[in-house]
Amino acid sequence: MRSVMLGLMAMLCLGAPARSETPVDVELILAVDVSRSMTPRELEIQRRGYAEALVSDDVVRAIMQGGPHGRIALTYVEWAGAYSQRLVIDWTPIGSRAEAEAFAAKLSLNFSDGLQRTSISGIIEHSIPRFHANGFAGERRVIDISGDGPNNAGRPVLTARAKAAAHGITINGLPLMTREGLGDQWHLDDLDEYYWQCVVTGPAAFVIPVLKWEDFPDAVRRKLVLELVGRQPPEASVQRVEGYDCLIGEKIWDRYFGDWN
Repeated sequence: MRSVMLGLMAMLCLGAPARSETPVDVELILAVDVSRSMTPRELEIQRRGYAEALVSDDVVRAIMQGGPHGRIALTYVEWAGAYSQRLVIDWTPIGSRAEAEAFAAKLSLNFSDGLQRTSISGIIEHSIPRFHANGFAGERRVIDISGDGPNNAGRPVLTARAKAAAHGITINGLPLMTREGLGDQWHLDDLDEYYWQCVVTGPAAFVIPVLKWEDFPDAVRRKLVLELVGRQPPEASVQRVEGYDCLIGEKIWDRYFGDWN
């Protein structure tokens, strides 16, 4: 009897349909900085900027024509400290203007308050497992990180970046180099270089800096188009600098508050 039961169980297991995954061109995590150094106005500009970019003709065209499937999977996460990540919209398939408009409408429903600290490593480590068993099978997997300062909490950012690279994940950067927010001590004049040297990784990885908030919507639109078609901007070239200090954010924190962890 026992052998019969085992045989039936084996047949049931063999006959069970495999969990289906929807093929998409890109699985893309939009990881958006909401640390306390950002003003409420800046937080709103970010949400509205992404919403406007997603429904632009260029981005919709890139979604529908940028790859063999004509569809992407998208999720929007806000982040700050090492354990401060806030899911705004979960994984959503987008393959038409109507679906892009629905996603954008959700982004514009409400605007949340900021969170404490800045942990780029934290959002990377939070994002990596979100690609697993998410219901989609992408040709590429990308984490799109926007932020206004260097890592100052959690693991060193190089450790997290190496983990993402080991999983075949591309990281792109949108450094926000404006001076409107609080905490001027966190400002890096070369934040774009910091992102090049310490954050981005993977095939066709790139950095697009934002110098003025009025440029943010166009920068997001351009970045999304490049990510969706898997290309770098013409001016992009990663030149690793020997001895660049990727712990600069942690050292600034130590200077003002002591132990950065």
